[in-house]
Amino acid sequence: MNSIDLAQPIQEWKDLVGGEKEEIEKLGDICISLRYVPTAGKFTINIMEAKNLKKMDVGGLSDPFVKVVLQHNGKRLKKKKTSVKQNTLNPYFNESFSFEIPFSQIQKVQVVITVYDYDKLGSNDAIGKCWMGYGASGIGIKHWSEMLANPRRPVAQWHSLCPEEEVDAALKAPIR
Repeated sequence: MNSIDLAQPIQEWKDLVGGEKEEIEKLGDICISLRYVPTAGKFTINIMEAKNLKKMDVGGLSDPFVKVVLQHNGKRLKKKKTSVKQNTLNPYFNESFSFEIPFSQIQKVQVVITVYDYDKLGSNDAIGKCWMGYGASGIGIKHWSEMLANPRRPVAQWHSLCPEEEVDAALKAPIR
């Protein structure tokens, strides 16, 4: 400021920056418990609950259910679904699903979780998605690693749901 002559007009150009920051749409969070028993080759996932799900129905609520897909090398091995919880944005599921995965394969599988809004007519709408296991990043790999580090013990973790397209793109990306 010492070098500026305030007696003279100053002309300076700046690029405009957007006024409001675009708010990232919150889709909700899901609490999942993972457990692996290496000696039995048994992987169990418990879909515990979800909270603050995005409103999908006209009445401002949703009819959520969760689809769990186990995949290896991008190929779907198994899929399971929870029951539908009517008219809620904070469903409590507490539903467990078990899969047989030999110890030699557990490092290479992915679990893809999709929360849907059930619709009687037409197709169900995806609210959001998350995944864990091979190639995941952030909380997805942290949760998976924690499960592998604590055999036979259930490890619960909250995951934020992401847009379906975003997760699908990440799953197709080559693993570095």
